[in-house]
Amino acid sequence: MHYFYCALAGFLAGTVAGLFGAGGGMVLVPLLSLLVKLPEDEIFPASVTIIAPICVVCLCMAEPGSIPSWKEILPYLIGSCIGGVATGLVGDRIPTVWLHRILGAFILWGGFRYLC
Repeated sequence: MHYFYCALAGFLAGTVAGLFGAGGGMVLVPLLSLLVKLPEDEIFPASVTIIAPICVVCLCMAEPGSIPSWKEILPYLIGSCIGGVATGLVGDRIPTVWLHRILGAFILWGGFRYLC
């Protein structure tokens, strides 16, 4: 694995996450496949592992008054933890090609919503 491509993928994911507040994984998943040449079954776990610290850095860089209170974000945290555990239990049963298609559909849907 060439460290330059790893750093480039991380830089681009961090840049997208910093600019748009989300979407770093949207960029990172294809880059891990194209630049870093990770095996298909390692791309999504690697992406989550890389995005987590990017999110923490972006949160630290946010304006202090713009961060919601714990009371406001707690329902999202609970839901995302339950979703993460559920997906972790059944995610390896979903073929990688379908994971790519689902991600692509979400990207297209999100792009369409931003354009309209």
